[in-house]
Amino acid sequence: MSLKKQFASEVGDALKTGERPGILSEKDISHLPAVVQKYLHYTGCTGKEKVKNVHVVFEGEMKLDEKHEWLGIHSEQYNFFENPSRFFFITTHMKGMPVTGLHVYKSASATMVIKLAGMITVADASGPKMDQGETVTVLNDMCFLAPASLISHAIAWEVIDDLTVKATFTNAGITVSAKLIFNAGGQLVNFTSDDRFLSKDGKSYENLPWSTPISDYREINGRLLPTYGEAIWHYPDREFCYGRFRVKELRYNVKEMNP
Repeated sequence: MSLKKQFASEVGDALKTGERPGILSEKDISHLPAVVQKYLHYTGCTGKEKVKNVHVVFEGEMKLDEKHEWLGIHSEQYNFFENPSRFFFITTHMKGMPVTGLHVYKSASATMVIKLAGMITVADASGPKMDQGETVTVLNDMCFLAPASLISHAIAWEVIDDLTVKATFTNAGITVSAKLIFNAGGQLVNFTSDDRFLSKDGKSYENLPWSTPISDYREINGRLLPTYGEAIWHYPDREFCYGRFRVKELRYNVKEMNP
């Protein structure tokens, strides 16, 4: 089965579950730290449907490592929040050859497969470190792509200062944490975590601090959301920005796949 067909199959199965969500109320967010409540108000989440799932299309660039040039990418993903899962499909070209990749996260288990020309597997990663790292990615998506999902009681909160909180997220026995940094206007502007791993080959893993600064808030379907983000690894002596992403489409509570 091609990675595109596997992606469609996984998303199709996930779309079959759950009921229509209710409206997000002030009571629903009352347990959150004040700065997180302010963020949900700023983004326009209250008074609208709670978020059951999100579908996002990105355009952007990625680097395989620090020595490579930027590669133009197109990606599509679906996240589901009742039973946390994430399906991420990416396409690019290398030396004129098409490359596809599929990240699957469900039941707190993560896999990543990358194929050249749809046939040659160049990466096939899984295991506990990847499970943990992708759990961080799921929390990251909740913060940036679906702020309404932050009402989840799977997240424990710690206030660090007026503009910074620590979020600790537990899913199926895996616990990860991140710092969320806000500005005075109510925007979330950065997310940092020490619980993710850099892997160049899907076999060896290096634990490095990871951050995803975001900006360019715009109205999307009645909500103010960030539309530009970067993904950065922090070495002791330098930073490596390996991803730049721009939101092209975003829909909540979809019932079927994007045509």
